Amino acid sequence: MKTTKQQKVVIYCRVSTVKEEQETSLQRQKQELTDMAANHELDVVSIIEEQKSGYEIDREGVFQMLDLFSSKKADCLLVQDETRLGRGNTKIALFHQLNKLQIPVYSLTHRGQLELSESDSMVLQIVGIVEEYQRKIHNLKIKRGMRKAMERGYDPGKNLANQHQASGRDRIEFPIDEVVRLRANKLTFEEIAATLKGLGYPVSKATVHRRFQEYVSLDSDPE
Repeated sequence: MKTTKQQKVVIYCRVSTVKEEQETSLQRQKQELTDMAANHELDVVSIIEEQKSGYEIDREGVFQMLDLFSSKKADCLLVQDETRLGRGNTKIALFHQLNKLQIPVYSLTHRGQLELSESDSMVLQIVGIVEEYQRKIHNLKIKRGMRKAMERGYDPGKNLANQHQASGRDRIEFPIDEVVRLRANKLTFEEIAATLKGLGYPVSKATVHRRFQEYVSLDSDPE
């Protein structure tokens, strides 16, 4: 394992049951991984221990780990082997998420960066391709929504022309139809706001949420 700077690492340990011999295994994992981190001068920011099935994705430790990576408080993961992170579809889902976050995974078994099997790597590639096409579909839907909004008289140039003015003084316009569409596709208001910002609409999550509620309220009123 070669590093150019001291990396901040999360140590993740897991056993499947609460039996006494499993608790011993958990402690052994923790000690061996801590020693490995020290040998490679890794800065341990968190040690997560769980007694849960690897097939189960609803694990508190997993969400703690992903939160640390998402918030940039840690930048690599240390596990005994790939099965400690998960098994079956859960393993693939977690490795896919770690790949998206660009988090390298190191293991005791590989004495360095973890290498997935050829079959697991192939599945991850397929998942990545499918997700890319999903993004393309979302982008096409957004373009369709913007086109429809413009056909109905919406002028995006007016919104862009007001960007130099102080935030909050003017009502920011954006294609509410597309917000409704994205919301129906289970996107959060934060994700919708990020999508709109990428299209040139400097809108906050709170504004998107408020305007969506206004739309729903008006749409539900009898004529």
